[in-house]
Amino acid sequence: MVIEVIRAFGHENITAKHKTTFEITKDPEIAKKADCIIAVSAEKGASDLSRQFKNVASRPDALIVVDLWASGVHERIIGCGHPDLRFLDPKDLVGRTSSYICARTLMIRTDKAAFHLNREFVKKIQHRDTLIKIRLTARSGASR
Repeated sequence: MVIEVIRAFGHENITAKHKTTFEITKDPEIAKKADCIIAVSAEKGASDLSRQFKNVASRPDALIVVDLWASGVHERIIGCGHPDLRFLDPKDLVGRTSSYICARTLMIRTDKAAFHLNREFVKKIQHRDTLIKIRLTARSGASR
């Protein structure tokens, strides 16, 4: 099991309405049309993740869990790793309900997208001063 910890922040333009993806970005500014983004000004993008995390997450039996905390509210998103994950993007981490993989993909076949997040959590992350603590856990040989 490998854990990565990331700090990010909320933003007033977060809508969390995308039904198939969620995104964490290093970008400090977003437009309202960026409806998959759930955290900005993140400390890490895909390429910044540790070699150990990338190695475990790219195993065929990898399980990836994203835990998010904001102002006392917790959300958890569970998905799968894959041997084709490359973690090359310098600024974004994207989780997908589908099996599509690109340089930004953190995990696939997730149980939630931005749209499925608790609306109380979404209200908390719609403020720039809201710190979002993110824990990424990758393990192999695990099942949902």
